[in-house]
Amino acid sequence: MKSICQIYKMGNGPSSSHTMGPMRAASVFKKKYPEAARYTVSLYGSLAATGKGHLTNETLLHEMGEDRLSIAEYPGIFLPEHPNGMIFQAFDAENKELGEWTVFSVGGGDIREKGSREIFLEEGSPYSNEEIYELETMADILKWCRKNGRTLWEYVDLHEKPGYVEYLREVWEKMKESVQNGLANEGMLPGGLHLQRKAAQYHIKSQGYDKPLRNRGYIFSYALAVAEENAAGGKIVTAPTCGSAAVLPAVMYHCMKSYGIPEERIVRGLATAGLVANIVKTNASISGAEVGCQGEIGVACSMASAATNQIFGGTTYQIEYAAEIGLEHHLGLTCDPMCGLVQIPCIERCAFASVRAFDANIYASLSDGRHRVSFDEVVAVMRQTGHDLPSLYKETSMGGLALMNPEY
Repeated sequence: MKSICQIYKMGNGPSSSHTMGPMRAASVFKKKYPEAARYTVSLYGSLAATGKGHLTNETLLHEMGEDRLSIAEYPGIFLPEHPNGMIFQAFDAENKELGEWTVFSVGGGDIREKGSREIFLEEGSPYSNEEIYELETMADILKWCRKNGRTLWEYVDLHEKPGYVEYLREVWEKMKESVQNGLANEGMLPGGLHLQRKAAQYHIKSQGYDKPLRNRGYIFSYALAVAEENAAGGKIVTAPTCGSAAVLPAVMYHCMKSYGIPEERIVRGLATAGLVANIVKTNASISGAEVGCQGEIGVACSMASAATNQIFGGTTYQIEYAAEIGLEHHLGLTCDPMCGLVQIPCIERCAFASVRAFDANIYASLSDGRHRVSFDEVVAVMRQTGHDLPSLYKETSMGGLALMNPEY
C-alpha cells in the first residue's frame, strides 16, 4: 500500500472525483499543450451525468479557459476502466490535433491514465506511488501488531516517510478550520435546491439540552458545518472523499472540544483512520461512481469509528471492530444525489454517519473485541455489492432520491 497521506487531500469541494480530479487532469493537459489554440474534453458516465451539479464543467472551464474549451457529455457511455472517464484533446490554430489523453477520476481526487494501474502524479507532487506498506489486509496488520506489541497508529508510524506527522497536523488544522468556518457561515447554498445552511442553528440549539443530547447535537452541527462548506465549494480535506469529508473532522472536533483530547492523540487517530481507508482503497474502492455511497460515507464512518475508539483507549481488536461496524452498516448504500448536487442526501448522511461512528466506538468498547464478521470480509462484500449495484445508483443521478426533483 501507498502512503496514507494520499487519503487526505486539501482542496475545494464539492466533489473529489468530479471537482478535484478533473481540475488536476485539466491542469496537467494544459501544461502539456500550452500552445494549443483550443481544447476539447469529452466527459463520460458519472462525470457527464452529474458534472454540472458537481461543478465539473465550471471547474474545467475555469482551469482551461472559457474561450478555449468546449465540453461534450456522454452520460450513457461508460469507458471500460472506470465510470468517471475523460478524453482531452488539444488543437492548433489550423485545427490540427496536437494530442489526446484519456484519464479517469478514480475517487478521492486521484486520477489514473488509460491502461495504467498507478495513480497519475504530476511533477512536483507531494504524494508518491511508492509502496511503503508490505501488508494490505487488516488481518495481516493485526497479526503483525500482536506479534510486535504495537497498535495500528504505531504500524503507520513505523512505515511512513519522515514528515508525515507534520502533514497530518496540517490536515488537522484544515479540518478544524472547515468546522469553524461552517459554524460561522449562514445563508443559502449554491445550486437549484435552495437549501439553507443549518450548522450554526444546530450548534446554538444543542447548548440548551442536557449533556447526552447536547453531545449528539454538537456532532451533528460539526458535521453539517463541514458538509455545508464542501457543498459551497469551500476548502476541505478529503476523508476519504469530498462528499464524505465531514464525518471524520466532526467526530475528532467533538473529541477535542467536549473531552479535551490533545492534538497528539487526534493526529494518531488520523493515522489509524488513514490506514483504514488505505485498506479499503487497496482492496475495494472509495469512489461513489464505482461502488456507490457505501465507498464514501461508509468508509468515512469506518475511519471515524476506528479513530475514536483508539482515542478512547480501545484495544487493537476493538479498534478493528469499530471500523468493521462503521462500514458493515452502510453496505448497499446508494449514491443518488438530487440534481447532481452534493447536498441531498449527502449533507445529512455526513451528520448521521458521524453520530453512528461515535456509537460504533461505544459498542466496540463494551465488547472484548471478538466478533464474527471481520473488517476484511466486509470490505470484500462492499466491493462485490458495489459491482452489483446498477449504474443508476452510482453517482449518475438517474435513480433513487435523484428522481425526486425531476424539474430541476
